[in-house]
Amino acid sequence: MKKSLISIALATAFLAGCGDSNSEKEVTAKVEQKKPTVAPAVAEKGKAELGTFGVDLSARNEAVKPGDDFFMYASGTWYDNYVMPADKTRYGAFTGLAERSEKQVKEIIDDITSRTDLNFEEQLIANFYHAFMDTDTINKLGISPIQPVLDQIKAAKTTDDLTAIFGKNWLSGVNAPLGGGMWFNRLDPNKYEMSMGAGGLGLPDRSYYLVDSERFAKTRDAYVAHIAQMLDFAGTENSTERAKAILALETKIAQGHWPREKRRNRDLTLNQIKRADLAKEYPGFNWDLYFEQTGYQVPQLNMSQPEPIKAMIALLNGEDINTWKDYLTYHAISGNASLLSEDIYNANFAFHGTELSGQQEPRPRWKRAIAQMSGTQSLGFAIGKVYVKRYFPESSKQQMAELVENLRTALGERIDNLDWMGTETKVNARAKLAAFNPKIGYPDVWQEFDGLTLKNNDLVGNIQNIRQFFRADSVEQELKKTDRNRWGMAPQRVNAYYNSSFNEIVFPAAILQPPFFDPNADPAVNYGGIGAVIGHEMGHGFDDQGSKSDANGIQRNWWTDADRAAFDAKADKLAEQYSKYEPIPDNFVNGRNSLGENIGDVGGIAMAYHAYKLSLNGKEAPIIDGLTGDQRFFLAWAQVWKEKRTEQSMLSQLRAGTHAPGRFRALAPRNHDAWYKAFDVKPGDKLYLPEDQRVRIW
Repeated sequence: MKKSLISIALATAFLAGCGDSNSEKEVTAKVEQKKPTVAPAVAEKGKAELGTFGVDLSARNEAVKPGDDFFMYASGTWYDNYVMPADKTRYGAFTGLAERSEKQVKEIIDDITSRTDLNFEEQLIANFYHAFMDTDTINKLGISPIQPVLDQIKAAKTTDDLTAIFGKNWLSGVNAPLGGGMWFNRLDPNKYEMSMGAGGLGLPDRSYYLVDSERFAKTRDAYVAHIAQMLDFAGTENSTERAKAILALETKIAQGHWPREKRRNRDLTLNQIKRADLAKEYPGFNWDLYFEQTGYQVPQLNMSQPEPIKAMIALLNGEDINTWKDYLTYHAISGNASLLSEDIYNANFAFHGTELSGQQEPRPRWKRAIAQMSGTQSLGFAIGKVYVKRYFPESSKQQMAELVENLRTALGERIDNLDWMGTETKVNARAKLAAFNPKIGYPDVWQEFDGLTLKNNDLVGNIQNIRQFFRADSVEQELKKTDRNRWGMAPQRVNAYYNSSFNEIVFPAAILQPPFFDPNADPAVNYGGIGAVIGHEMGHGFDDQGSKSDANGIQRNWWTDADRAAFDAKADKLAEQYSKYEPIPDNFVNGRNSLGENIGDVGGIAMAYHAYKLSLNGKEAPIIDGLTGDQRFFLAWAQVWKEKRTEQSMLSQLRAGTHAPGRFRALAPRNHDAWYKAFDVKPGDKLYLPEDQRVRIW
């Protein structure tokens, strides 16, 4: 069985986020097929997990008018009474399901570590977990596991020395202002391609450095104190003054970065160049030395942020090398703090956990171990293989597959009926829809771990071995055809995503549980929950950026100019709508940066509602607990997005996230006429939008 390549960065759009894609000939054939018959989402088998039909009615606050605040109407009693645990920065439907997955994974690990008759992958899991949980050994070692990295930084004398450290950051965990990873060639998704970009910040977003406000000034002061404390672990003299110099350097880095909304513009981030031309177009940087550290051959690459990359090169050559060395020293310690002694970890947590996110205490160590193990570039698929056997019934996969096809049918009908899109563009849109490749539950081809060695008493060594293992795999595959069997998430991850290069929608097993999906829930609930999630991911194929790739994942313009202009006008209205939400005084949702997700939400609801109506075959849905089918559908959607956050976490989401906070995602139905009728929303209600202001795209 071949090894799936999973060490390559995904060009994806996440919710919170098997076979080859079809050729053009196959796509055309699918477009001409007869529409499938839409069946109900579920068959009644037993009691729903939540309430009597799949929604927690006790969470509602019926004193709130749905038309004034649909989030609080749907989940207000829960919100007002829920006390945030000290180890959380946010809690909601996603968090609750993630905790369930964590406990299930813990049961798997407890079983493995209690046995002696382990197979190869089970032994890897046992050794890694034991090494992570061995705090006695970790505390005795202190900072010494990363001393070789610190020594290399200390010995640096030239910009070439710094460049070599930048190029090796994939192994050392050191932050760097320039970086790259293997990506998909956007003009030929059958090929991999190195993509370079600008990074290097220790705070969540450039605005934390550049906004002149008391809030951000306080954060910057705390950051300087934190940097100084971390430098002290390395025995750095005059740490406070050197920390101030690091902040000044990172501020210059931030000034050179593009704003986030610009960084997600796929037209601006596609800049392919031959390696032979790099020295001419991007002078002042030793590209050959850099790539030598990565291991890749890199005959061609993509410069995703041309001006910021040039700005980083200028800083590399213009700033004091000693400041750069201090910068790298700090990031080496902070970036590896979770693997080092508890005094280092706790000092790092005090800033990144408490100051930046409002988290009052660390998560239990076993949860941190599971998080470290569950990534796709860790042991995630070794654990996931056991997870799906224990916790994911094949019946759920089959029912999910039926739901996907129901949503595909609904979106196809909606495309046919669009009044703002012409025939030529509709043909291309239909072709893309037909080519959507759904992946449900788990991979058909599992990641193999042959050759990976992990010890039960060497945490940092294990992490480095894992990094080297996946890097060697990636280097081996660099010039080969892309592997479309690979997944960008392990099955136990509570999320979903769309990959534009493969035109695929992916739903890991762990999200196919209540409140998103329950085989015993009312169909309206499943359509309002997982149905809208499916629609959301399909919507990413047609959002402001995903719509720039065609049925085969190739980035090209398949729109007429008139249709694109009509689409952009609608998208602009949606960006403007979300930009009016103000969760924190003077800090608004970035409607432009979150536009793709908001299009996914608004479009996903429309597709799911359409599919739900088709599933009724012209019949009226029954009244259950006094609620109509439409009311249950929209309530299910809103309760998927119930959440509570610390203010610091909310601020980080607003400044650095691509998603609107959950309480505003719950308000997406205000763009749908059926919601107004379902809850008798009238002019004068706070969420009321006149019909001509409701954004209807898909």
